[in-house]
Amino acid sequence: DVVRRTAEQVFIPLTVGGGVRSPDDVDRLLRAGADKVGVNTAAIERPELLREISQRFGNQVLVLSVDARRVPAGAAPTPSGFEVTTHGGRRGTGIDAVEWAVRGEELGIGEVLLNSMDADGTTTGFDVEMIAAVKSVVDVPVIASGGAGSVADFVAAARAGADAVLAASVFHYGTLTIAQVKAGLAEAGFAVR
Repeated sequence: DVVRRTAEQVFIPLTVGGGVRSPDDVDRLLRAGADKVGVNTAAIERPELLREISQRFGNQVLVLSVDARRVPAGAAPTPSGFEVTTHGGRRGTGIDAVEWAVRGEELGIGEVLLNSMDADGTTTGFDVEMIAAVKSVVDVPVIASGGAGSVADFVAAARAGADAVLAASVFHYGTLTIAQVKAGLAEAGFAVR
């Protein structure tokens, strides 16, 4: 119902995530007005879910949401130094975040939503190293999330390879406007819609 009401009021692409565990869940969300669906924990638990969704609805619908952090000291290392997490970044999975993005692409995702759990909410900038590491190994668009605090942060994320940037608190609290961010990206030479 929330998706349906939102889709009736906004006229931009609507991506919905949270609790998506089956292709039937995706079907319900698309019928309610979602354009794309983000999947995280259910795909970690059963990666084949990504292929099932992609084959049924097409990869343009499927966003792999990757909540990643730098591997904490004392934890088992991953090849890239970045680990996929669940439960808002509180639970490590031991899965390498860069390898997981590659696996997601192999299974049919259309985009990666890469959220740095270390930077999320800090307003200290996106994790450009993580963005570059993921973007260097996938061909699907990468959406950077977590850490935006200034217009320069958005530019840095785009320079690191992000195809799109996501932010919340800087807009919710009025620190920045969308127009300021778009102008800053355009001034830095990036195409902006």
